[in-house]
Amino acid sequence: MPTENEPASKIAAAQARLVEMAGAQIPDYEQIRRTVDTLVPFVNLAGVRMTELGPDSAVAEIPAEPDKLNHLGTVHAGALFLAAEVACAGAFSGAIAPRILHLRTFVLRDTRATFLRAAHGRIRATGTVASPVLADVVARRTEDQFDLTGKALLRDDSGALVAKVDLQYFCRLAAA
Repeated sequence: MPTENEPASKIAAAQARLVEMAGAQIPDYEQIRRTVDTLVPFVNLAGVRMTELGPDSAVAEIPAEPDKLNHLGTVHAGALFLAAEVACAGAFSGAIAPRILHLRTFVLRDTRATFLRAAHGRIRATGTVASPVLADVVARRTEDQFDLTGKALLRDDSGALVAKVDLQYFCRLAAA
């Protein structure tokens, strides 16, 4: 449901872009990335960007900017978590690409974040998703609901692992 920060025209434009690619034999992951990347107002406000998306994973980045820092000068834990969630949501979008227009519910149910060291500079979160039924659900055309597990690994520019985030989602797809 659109809000004041999320005009109906923006949602309609994003849906139209996805409809354009819906009939394709091979999903246009770049089109999905561009659409999903700008769809959520809070993510736009926070400046987290989805930079890569494919059928198995996605990457979200936190730019090295002063407004992403905490009082100690390191990347804020909230920004790290948001990047992890965006990366896993992107990975889910890539995994369900053939049925993305049938998505009705994608809700974060539970999470566990482990922060391993202070994060500095640009951060890249690589997200993946897994479910024992995901491939079957995408292949079917029936209404389905299922649980999904996401995992994000966050690294700084040196490649050092700064955090790991595990996410549990509830998903529902309408019949095709």
